[in-house]
Amino acid sequence: MYGKIKDDLQGELASLRAAGLYKEERVIESPQGAKIQVGGKSVLNFCANNYLGLSNHPKVIEGARAALDEWGYGLSSVRFICGTQRLHKELEEKVSQFLGTEDTILYAACFDANGGVFEPFLDKECALLTDSLNHASIIDGVRLCKAKRFIVQHGDMQDLEQKLQDPDARSARYRMFCTDGVFSMDGDIAKLPEICALATKHDSLVVIDDCHATGFLGKTGRGTHEYRDVMGQIDLITTTFGKALGGASGGCTSGRKELIEWLRQKSRPYLFSNTLAPAIAGATLAAIDLLSESTELRDRLESSMLYFRKNMTDAGFDITPGEHPIVPIMFGKFENDAKLAQDFARDLLDEGIYVIGFSFPVVPRGQARIRVQISAAHEQEHLDRAIEAFTKIGKKHSVLS
Repeated sequence: MYGKIKDDLQGELASLRAAGLYKEERVIESPQGAKIQVGGKSVLNFCANNYLGLSNHPKVIEGARAALDEWGYGLSSVRFICGTQRLHKELEEKVSQFLGTEDTILYAACFDANGGVFEPFLDKECALLTDSLNHASIIDGVRLCKAKRFIVQHGDMQDLEQKLQDPDARSARYRMFCTDGVFSMDGDIAKLPEICALATKHDSLVVIDDCHATGFLGKTGRGTHEYRDVMGQIDLITTTFGKALGGASGGCTSGRKELIEWLRQKSRPYLFSNTLAPAIAGATLAAIDLLSESTELRDRLESSMLYFRKNMTDAGFDITPGEHPIVPIMFGKFENDAKLAQDFARDLLDEGIYVIGFSFPVVPRGQARIRVQISAAHEQEHLDRAIEAFTKIGKKHSVLS
């Protein structure tokens, strides 16, 4: 039996390599940071979700170590059996305070949070609306739900209202709209004021995935809902501890207390997955404490992001406009854009700049890109070196004249 699928897969894998779509895994030989070791060489990392530089921050490491010493390595249990320590309840309370919500439930990852956030509330008599560019974890969560599904054109408020007015949606027992707070491949930010206004008008719940915003977007880093000035209007927020808040793993859903209480009773990834490791909980507590004391890191990140965007645009690169540290360098107007993005990233690595080329199916066909991600750990010289290297390789591949 294995022979047939083996032959088929070998052919498909060869096709992926030939098309420039094969995903290579580069081995990092150091802790995460602005500088990392790859292949025995020191390079600048411009593709991590380490937005605030906390992945190897001494206070975050100390938080993990202290929790490990006091609470142990793991609990070998789900939460409702014997997997809840005081540490977990403390983290849930602190996340709720930070995000400005009523309650929080922890998950092993935000992928699990998104996988378990729809099905407990929505059955076949309900309607679920979802942005067409939502993250894969939301798509998988939607598939687990029996509600009537409506795919909303990306960021299109007119289409959202039309879908909310569809007879099947209007007659639904409950309506729920879900969107990424920040879309990970483009860095564009959801139109939450308009979304909340439509949700109020049409009696719909609003859920946002804020993985690429929690900790640094908004004046005090609370996330997209703070950035868009709609705090208190979002019903549920799913987010991660694996990006700006330390970069390890873990996630949560935070929001209205009755909704969170129901998730504790019915959300399958919560009920049937191991509890969050104490070290992750302790490190995340330390990260939130750091961000609650000062906005220095998110302010530095914002300044660096603006500098990089301006200088790359001035150099002539096609950059999706925005105000987020995700900076997509687009290659869609060039022939064989997928291969170009891969070759461009490979040449940048030779220049000491670590980035990754993205193409279909991660992004739509004809929209290949290099997604640069700025970190508060990047210094001015790092930004300038990256801009210089991009310009050099851009001229080599005739991306720049």
